[in-house]
Amino acid sequence: MNGIKIGNKTSRLPILQGGMGVGVSLHSLAGHIAKNGGIGVISTADIGYQEPDFEKDPTTANLRAIPAQLAAARKIAPDGIIGFNVMVALSDYDAIVKACVACHADVIISGAGLPMDLPKYVLGTDTKIAPIVSSARALALLIKKWKMKYDYTPDMVVIEGPKAGGHLGFHKEEIDSPDHSLETITREILELVRETESKTGKKIPVIAAGGIFDGQDIASFLKLGVDGVQMASRFVATDECDASEAYKLAYVHASEADITIIKSPVGMPGRAINNSLIQRVALAKEPITHCYNCIKTCHVKDAPYCITKALIDAVKGDLDNGLIFCGSNVGRINQIVPVADLMQQLADETEACLAN
Repeated sequence: MNGIKIGNKTSRLPILQGGMGVGVSLHSLAGHIAKNGGIGVISTADIGYQEPDFEKDPTTANLRAIPAQLAAARKIAPDGIIGFNVMVALSDYDAIVKACVACHADVIISGAGLPMDLPKYVLGTDTKIAPIVSSARALALLIKKWKMKYDYTPDMVVIEGPKAGGHLGFHKEEIDSPDHSLETITREILELVRETESKTGKKIPVIAAGGIFDGQDIASFLKLGVDGVQMASRFVATDECDASEAYKLAYVHASEADITIIKSPVGMPGRAINNSLIQRVALAKEPITHCYNCIKTCHVKDAPYCITKALIDAVKGDLDNGLIFCGSNVGRINQIVPVADLMQQLADETEACLAN
């Protein structure tokens, strides 16, 4: 079992921690994942929600929080690999990416849309970039654009399947289709990546994401040919996760029957824990008294509720009014554990499965 090599750094374990916002994966979780052999990822989605001026000026608060969160994570894992997740759909996408590069993030992982112009921000820097894609077609389009416009090839590719948590890059009818399973799209994307590596001479690590739960899953995808996996939901129920204790316990207490697919206010399907908020907005819109201008695709007049407020309420522990995104395996999580113990367990399980 090898780690993930990105740039001049290699993680000890083939585990990339998925970025979770708002505020679920900040410096504590990302730092401890990196300290224990994985790649830690800080979510930039309203990253400054705890700043005193966030309500009045969320843009300034978010940009100030980016270097502060990375610096705090570096204190936990001085030699670890730590990066940021930046959604293409963010209204301040350009400014946020620039801020991540300015504070020398190891990697920027970007999805919720295709990051067609991401290379222009990192040219001449040590920051690496990785798109999140859900089809070989999307990746082919991006590779072509990056090569033609910037003479740049992805430093890493994250494949996100339909079992992931939060916003999904699939139509609702595709989520349970075998044609769009993570295994299927991984095989298709691996073929494209191998062709690209052959043409460019550049090694491109491929990461499988969405529904990865244990060492058996990790070993299965490593055998399929990927270089690592991305895991997110599993790390919510850890001592070091940045979310409130109530948020973590929502994961521990959730069953498979509690999982639902919602239509997000930003226009994408998403996987979440069914709760009072979701049940209320199915009947009537929630009043929106303040707009944070967070997502490009959100139309406030038509939105059933404010997604920023709902995500902040959730991470703070107001589970009746919050939106609790989750992955498809949340029902299998039954306790809160230290990151170090979970990472060791995953490593041991993976090694055992690979040996067999």
